[in-house]
Amino acid sequence: MSWAIRRRALFAASAMVPMTVQRAFAQAWPSQNIKLVVPFAPGGTTDIVARLVASGLQERLGVVVVVENRAGAGATIGSEAVARSAPDGYTMVMSNIASHAISPALYGHRVRYDPVRDFAHAALVVTNPSVWVANPNAGLRTLADVAAKARAPGGLDVATSGVGSSNHMMVVEMSRLLGVELNHIPFRGAGPAMQAVIAGQVPVMSDSLPSSVAHIRQGSVVPLGMASAQRHQAFPDIPTFREQGFDVASESWFGLSFPAGTPAVIVERMNRETRAVLADPDIRARFVELGGASGDLSVDGYTDFVRREVAAWAPLVRASGASVD
Repeated sequence: MSWAIRRRALFAASAMVPMTVQRAFAQAWPSQNIKLVVPFAPGGTTDIVARLVASGLQERLGVVVVVENRAGAGATIGSEAVARSAPDGYTMVMSNIASHAISPALYGHRVRYDPVRDFAHAALVVTNPSVWVANPNAGLRTLADVAAKARAPGGLDVATSGVGSSNHMMVVEMSRLLGVELNHIPFRGAGPAMQAVIAGQVPVMSDSLPSSVAHIRQGSVVPLGMASAQRHQAFPDIPTFREQGFDVASESWFGLSFPAGTPAVIVERMNRETRAVLADPDIRARFVELGGASGDLSVDGYTDFVRREVAAWAPLVRASGASVD
């Protein structure tokens, strides 16, 4: 019997445990540290969001929430590790658009988890738009400059946080709109990718806004365009892609998910505690500073959200022709 089948059997069995027993189990939870796996390298948006919400959860739960970075394979390595973990409420993953919506379609049979069935999705934490930035010495200031460089001999290198990220899909879509293949340079997280851009090793990066915010404000990178429906309230001087003639909009999302089979009362409590953290004015203000919008969904709401994202992205990934080496 495969691990996935065993986990679904355990999930079914846990559903038959009397609610009084589940409540008693939840009352003793948490009694030890909770591990939050970030399936990207340190320094990127997923990592930034995870550490912010972990700090708030620690105060409310009274235990340490340990952030562990396990990057690789479009965020699927860390996510698979959590899917295989004991469903005892002490291991979560920072579920996101890459690990749970794009990479399962992009990597196909190499992804050994189902993004819906193999997780107990607890809470949506934040959503945010994508932004393209460039090294100040690259001679790029607008998306028109990007188009001109991409069509010149040698083309244009564009860094992302990794294969399977929403920002990778942005590169694929821009290649389609430009009619020329952009040179996708994937890294093991937004942090390493950004450092390569700042160092001048790669001229441009397709990124999620939170991991670019500090660098934009410091002037270490130049913003080229925001992939939002309208200009962002925190960055009114950055034009959207659509304003510059490219009909592209992209929004990343990040949440908390346990392995399937985790007692429902624990999942529900994590949802309540997370929403309480996100309602804190300081946390909410911090997310606004980072260009994100705090989530506020129930357990069922977040589960349905993930299910819709999977259904929406799978055909788009296939239609894009994007593949992994």
